[in-house]
Amino acid sequence: MMCDKFLDEGSSISLHYVHLYSKIISMRFLYLLLFVGAFTFTSCQIKTSAADTANSESVTTYYFIRHAEKDRSDFENRNPSLTDSGQVRAQNWMRVFNDVALDAVYSTDYNRTQQTAAPTAESKSLSVQSYNPSKLKDSIFSAATAGKKVLVVGHSNTTPSFVNAVLGTNTYSDIDDTNNGHLYIVRIQGDLKEAQLLQIN
Repeated sequence: MMCDKFLDEGSSISLHYVHLYSKIISMRFLYLLLFVGAFTFTSCQIKTSAADTANSESVTTYYFIRHAEKDRSDFENRNPSLTDSGQVRAQNWMRVFNDVALDAVYSTDYNRTQQTAAPTAESKSLSVQSYNPSKLKDSIFSAATAGKKVLVVGHSNTTPSFVNAVLGTNTYSDIDDTNNGHLYIVRIQGDLKEAQLLQIN
């Protein structure tokens, strides 16, 4: 099956047997594209085009994901690590971002989020920078990430909240606790803000 391409003019994802949906929200317009295919997670890659690279100084792109599957065997453990399945997903996220020239990787300071972010950060020779989920999109973060491509790893509640903070809307609700495959892509250029939500299983 030939690969499909999307993510507007700046990026694309190669898909092999994929099921996905895409929602695009901007401050100027709201529309929905719905298309269905079939894919495997490990074959999904986001690629950056030459056009996006040329505009890298004026375009900010955020990739928001929730941590991978965590160990739930001890309900009293407030800081669990990833399960074996979670470790596999973390490696798969690295493959998803293989062709994205990330400038920074951010994560909350928990085992499960740090372990999710680590493979991708290491593959880019980047360190994982910790952020406080109670201080989303402050002036320091905004200034540090302006014009860059940034991966942000969070939680079922903080990730959609962070996306909403960047968009200046209240568009996204908490992620279902059984869902570890949401990928939010937010692209900012001047006053224009666009967001896509992909479900990658």
